[in-house]
Amino acid sequence: MKRSEKTDAIKHLYSRASFGITYPELIRLSRLSQKEVLEKLLKEAEPFTPLTEAKENILRPTRQDNPSEEDIRAYTKKRTEQEEAVNIAWVSRLSVDKADLREKLTLFWHGHFACRTTNGYYNQQLNNVQRKHALGNFRTLVTEVAKTPAMLSFLNNQQNRKGKPNENFARELMELFTLGRGHYTEADIRESARAFTGWQFRPESAGFFFNERQHDRGTKVFFGRSGNFQGEDIINMILEQKQCAYFIAERLYRFFVNDTPDPMHVRDLGDYFYDQNYEIAALIRRMFSSKWFYSEKNVGNKIKSPIEFLVGLNRSFYIQYARPRVLLQLQRSLGQALFYPPNVAGWPGGTSWIDSSSLLTRLKLPSTLLNGGILESEGKADPEDEAYLATARRSQPNVERKTQAFPDWERFRRALPAAITREQLAYVLLASRVKAVSLEKIEQSDPVQMAIQLVSTPEYQLC
Repeated sequence: MKRSEKTDAIKHLYSRASFGITYPELIRLSRLSQKEVLEKLLKEAEPFTPLTEAKENILRPTRQDNPSEEDIRAYTKKRTEQEEAVNIAWVSRLSVDKADLREKLTLFWHGHFACRTTNGYYNQQLNNVQRKHALGNFRTLVTEVAKTPAMLSFLNNQQNRKGKPNENFARELMELFTLGRGHYTEADIRESARAFTGWQFRPESAGFFFNERQHDRGTKVFFGRSGNFQGEDIINMILEQKQCAYFIAERLYRFFVNDTPDPMHVRDLGDYFYDQNYEIAALIRRMFSSKWFYSEKNVGNKIKSPIEFLVGLNRSFYIQYARPRVLLQLQRSLGQALFYPPNVAGWPGGTSWIDSSSLLTRLKLPSTLLNGGILESEGKADPEDEAYLATARRSQPNVERKTQAFPDWERFRRALPAAITREQLAYVLLASRVKAVSLEKIEQSDPVQMAIQLVSTPEYQLC
């Protein structure tokens, strides 16, 4: 395979829009034009396949049921098992799914609309909403997210009632989800909270319903306009502000392009997003079609999130786990447990992914995984995680401490030329250019051994 400007662009696109690229994929796609490659990615992302791991909404026994301690323990165990199963199902989906771009965007929206609940059924609902509308219309996405039991309970809109408005959701809707701090007033928060009164869900069915008896039908003043506004009206008025398009464009830019946004590029994307009536696919196509996306300053410059790091290894080497529950501990060890963001602002990303502890884990983990070693993982102790971990240990006494990983080396070898060099393999596996002095430390040997050494380098931390 000859390196070229085209293969450079394809490799970079797949490092951001997916979770990396394999040697045969790069060869196959190099026969297409750059535009055809992007359209192929978008076409493959069209199918929507929901997660279906959580089959039922597990409800806590009521006081009327007079539950025993054993009943409560059984409920907690079942709920925790479901929550963990949904997590593992999504990691598995991320590791093999062909709709790469849809899943990558689902991961983005998962962090953007950060939400934390221990109900696996609610987690799956919200995740499927984000997946379904990942490339759709942002207006629809934000409205449907706002109606999920996970978000309604997490930001207390279930308690938002006429005469006693709860402002949590209204505040985060503007500050974190649509506009950013400084583009609304405290009065706007108070008035919009009144508009969202009555937005509730029924615990039994986990379905949204509008509780008219709890809705404040009085006149509200929002962004200087008066009316008997409801929640949808507030969302529509927010999206009328061009700042919303700029805010979402910048968040997507940070995730897919560079941790330091270029104001001109963000403004161009935001203007286009606004003109396209907030169609996400249109914005993504424009971003990935822009020359600046492929400029040298935007290549191999982002630190992989823990999920990108773990999923990238799974995809490149077709890893299976003797006990998949170890994926939960690996996520905590690396600092990103899906469905359990540190707070409503989500994971900060960027350089925060790396500290002395997590970097050591990142550098050691590939060798352990790919040598079929025994994994031991206690989890990274975030103070906010302690209650969660304590509950998990009580309800699941057999937390996986050790398990084995199985890469499919036969499949990996079969996809490579017999005489592949370390330079060629480094080109495929690493997003950033490895320094010659670093490459010299990689022994020119069997492709398997070269691959293990290459993904154990600091350069592999970048995408």
